[in-house]
Amino acid sequence: MKKINAIGYIRVSTFLQAAEGISLDAQKEKIKQWADLNDAILIKIYTDNGISGTKDNRPGFQAAFEAAIKYEAAFVVYSLSRFCRTTKDTIRYSDQLRKAGANLVSISEQIDTTTAAGKMVFRLMAVLNEFEVDQISERTKSALNYRKSQGKKLGGDVPYGYRADSGGVLSKNPEEQKIIKEIMNKLGSGDNYSQIARYLNGKEYPTKKGSKWYPQTVKNVIGYQLSLKISG
Repeated sequence: MKKINAIGYIRVSTFLQAAEGISLDAQKEKIKQWADLNDAILIKIYTDNGISGTKDNRPGFQAAFEAAIKYEAAFVVYSLSRFCRTTKDTIRYSDQLRKAGANLVSISEQIDTTTAAGKMVFRLMAVLNEFEVDQISERTKSALNYRKSQGKKLGGDVPYGYRADSGGVLSKNPEEQKIIKEIMNKLGSGDNYSQIARYLNGKEYPTKKGSKWYPQTVKNVIGYQLSLKISG
């Protein structure tokens, strides 16, 4: 009996690795175990480290996908969440594999698209996977909105016009608030982001990091101010 060719693919983002404990090594070991159990030839395992499954530009994924098609191999992942994060992309890529004579194998969900039953289960699991991602997104937005309502920074840099204490609670920075007022006045007068940036640099007003003002910097400041008005 001809042995099955297999291409492994593992992925983890910083958030998922910390929250779920699905490390790259753990995924790799599961794929190796699957290959041994199914007497498959594991040609190579490709990796994307710190890249979300919603991203299209995943170099490891693209290389693994092309290799699976080249060798008409089983594209083996630890779970569907490692493969793609949307039903549309999951089904699109799996259909491309099928048309090229390759298959998709998800170890956690026990999906093997070489059978009709496996294809049915696969499509159901793809829908459920997208549903889970949407739920995570909703919970994250809810948590961020709560922190915003409590006057706490949402992560990353402290927004221009504010300062944060050790607990992440924001308070207004008087000097920066004066500059924000000038920015909004300029915007109201019809100036664009580039014109406002030139004005601020001419006044030698400092940015949060002490660098020059750029159109994108101005846009970020204005965007945050508008978001406060909308949420308020």
